[in-house]
Amino acid sequence: MTPSVEPGTPLHTDREIRQQPRLWREVAATLDEGRGGLETFLAPWRERRSARILLTGAGTSAYAGQVAAPWLSALLGRRVEAVATTDLVADPRQQLTPDVPTLLVSFARSGQSPESVAATELADQVLGEVAHLIITCNPEGHLARTHADRPGSFVLLMPEGSNDQGFAMTSSFTSMTLAALLALGGPLPGGIEPLALAAEDLLAREVEIEAVAALRPDRVVYLGSGSLLGLAHESALKLLELTAGQVVAWSESSLGFRHGPKAVLTPGTVVVVYLSNDPHTRRYDLDIVNELADSLGPDRVVVVDAQGDAPTPGGAIRLRGTAGLPDPYWALAGVLVAQLLGQSTSLALGLHPDNPFPTGEVNRVVQGVTVHPLV
Repeated sequence: MTPSVEPGTPLHTDREIRQQPRLWREVAATLDEGRGGLETFLAPWRERRSARILLTGAGTSAYAGQVAAPWLSALLGRRVEAVATTDLVADPRQQLTPDVPTLLVSFARSGQSPESVAATELADQVLGEVAHLIITCNPEGHLARTHADRPGSFVLLMPEGSNDQGFAMTSSFTSMTLAALLALGGPLPGGIEPLALAAEDLLAREVEIEAVAALRPDRVVYLGSGSLLGLAHESALKLLELTAGQVVAWSESSLGFRHGPKAVLTPGTVVVVYLSNDPHTRRYDLDIVNELADSLGPDRVVVVDAQGDAPTPGGAIRLRGTAGLPDPYWALAGVLVAQLLGQSTSLALGLHPDNPFPTGEVNRVVQGVTVHPLV
C-alpha cells in the first residue's frame, strides 16, 4: 500500500504525543499557582460527604473520568463516579439524582461537542443543587465561554497547545486527566516530575513499541483493572480511530475478559496488559498474562509495567521510575504506548494519522447530533 504521508512530513499527532511531558509540567504549575481559588470553589464539595462528584465527557473525555474516578473515590472516601455525557444526555433521569447535591466535572477538548454542552444544561435543569468544574483545552469553546463568569462554575483551562489539532485526542486526554487528579486529589507527593521523566524515557525507546506494530496484528486487545480499565478503553479507541477501523481493537478488565470477550482472539491477535501497581490487583493481571501467553504464544502478549519486576513470559515495556505512583498517574505515561502503536500502525496501513477519515465518516468534533428537549 502506498503511504499517504511522505517520510519526514510533520504530523500534528506525532508532535502532540511527544509534547505531553512538557504539558504535564505546565498543568502541575497551573494547579499550584491557582490552588487558592480552586480550593475555595472545591472545599464545600469535599466537606459534604453526602454530595456526589460526577466525572463526565464523551469518547476519550469519558475515559478520562474512568481513569480518575476509582482512585479518587477511594482517596476521598466518597462517591466519585464516571458517567459519559452520551449516557447522561440520552437518559438524564436515570443518571442524575435530583435530591443529591452534585459537582459535575466536565472534560472537553474543544468544548463544542453537543453532548458536552447539553450535559451541563440538563444538570442545571434536573438537579436541585449543582456546581460545575469545567476542564477544557479550548478557551474559546462554548463550554468555557458559557461557564467563565457563572456563579457556581469554575473553568480550569489546560495549557496552550493541549487542544489537539490531530484527529485523535492525545495530549488533551492526559492533560485533562492529570488536572482532575491534582485538582480533586490534591498535589501528588513527590510531584509529577517522575511521571514526566518516565514518559520522556519511553519516547526515547519508541523502537520497543514499533516492534509490536511490526507484528502486524489483525486485532489488538487491551486489558487493565481498576483505573487501568479506563486506560484500556482509551487505548483501544486510539487504535480504532487512527487505523480507521482497519485493525479491530477491544478492551476489557483482566478478570472480565474470560467471561465472553475472550472470543475476540485470533492467532494474529496481540494482547497488551497494563499491570496494576496494587499488589492484590496485580496478581489477577499476571494470571491473564500467563494464560494468554500459553494460548497465543509469548510474543503475542505485551506487558506494560510500572514496577518492572514482573516475571512475564512475553515482551514487557517498562515505565521506569513510576513504581511508586498510583495507577491513574502512571496510566498517563502508559497511554503513550497505545498512542505510538496507533500512529505506527496507521502509517503502516498507508493512512494519515492526522486525518484517517478523509471523506468525513467520523469527525474530530462530533457532528450530526440532535439534542432533544427534556419533557
